[in-house]
Amino acid sequence: MKHQASIISSAPVIEEFDDAAEEASEVELRSWTIGTAQHGLRLDRALSELVPEFSRSYLQQLIEAGAVTQGTQVLHKPAHKVRAGEQGRIELRPTPQSQAFLPEAMALDIVHQDEHLLVLNKPAGLVVHPAPGNWRGTLLNGLLAHDARAVQLPRAGIVHRLDKDTSGLMVVARTRATMDALVQMIAARAVSRQYLALAHQAWSGPARREVEGAIGRDPRNRLRMAVVDLQRHAGKPARTSFELLHNFAQGCWLRCTLHTGRTHQIRVHAASIGHPLLADTLYGGVPAAGMQRQALHAWRLAFAHPVTGRELVFKAPPPPDFQQALQSWGLGYNDPQDVL
Repeated sequence: MKHQASIISSAPVIEEFDDAAEEASEVELRSWTIGTAQHGLRLDRALSELVPEFSRSYLQQLIEAGAVTQGTQVLHKPAHKVRAGEQGRIELRPTPQSQAFLPEAMALDIVHQDEHLLVLNKPAGLVVHPAPGNWRGTLLNGLLAHDARAVQLPRAGIVHRLDKDTSGLMVVARTRATMDALVQMIAARAVSRQYLALAHQAWSGPARREVEGAIGRDPRNRLRMAVVDLQRHAGKPARTSFELLHNFAQGCWLRCTLHTGRTHQIRVHAASIGHPLLADTLYGGVPAAGMQRQALHAWRLAFAHPVTGRELVFKAPPPPDFQQALQSWGLGYNDPQDVL
């Protein structure tokens, strides 16, 4: 059976071929055509754009194994530079990664949707991208089932992520032009992202605190991130604003504003100032107030619509476990006043 090909950008074309013999041996042949968007790129990077359901590292392995050809020439070097108009074939074999990029119906809490983008409220426990240990049942699988056009977009239109156990708002592109625009807006810090957090230890000092500390892999534990010295360790600058909403004897309720978007940024910065999040065992927190996952919720998302220019502001109350934690500390949930 012939499958409809995905066009990842305006110029490149990629097609799948019928081949009963190849199908029987679980091998798939695809043609590729380099578009203007890929001109001058490394072969492995160009193919990763043309075949987005496979990881770049897997494509590098295929190239080195002689599975990529251009005419009669076998291309063995991932760093080979490609030119617009060049054509060839790639031999693909199923991997957990490729099997992961399949539609999977699931209930999605859609807060807003138009022709260009959607905003959803992600529950805690839902993984955003397929990865080792979570190849199925991810938000990406749900988006592929929700929107038939998502298969045409890298990562199904996902432009930023939330940790598995962080709940809250995410924006997802529905067209390539919108995706490119949102990526640029996030990089330019034109998307406002505010979170609510419950942290250990009563707050002291000024109600608002700016934390600037580069974040990179923890040199003592590669499974976590840490505030690092850029002169000694690899990392990226990061800045988070923390604002006290309410103080308790057991801890504090905080509003957190991201000014950069590093991995685990709020969790790392909060721990670095002596306020690890409740139940965030990776960064020094422990279960408390009924919370069994890190007490972090993406509460507010604001940006100018990349197509219409209209200012959009979305807010989502935290889920029941977060609100019950507040109640256990003697405070009901009230919508925090916006901070511009």
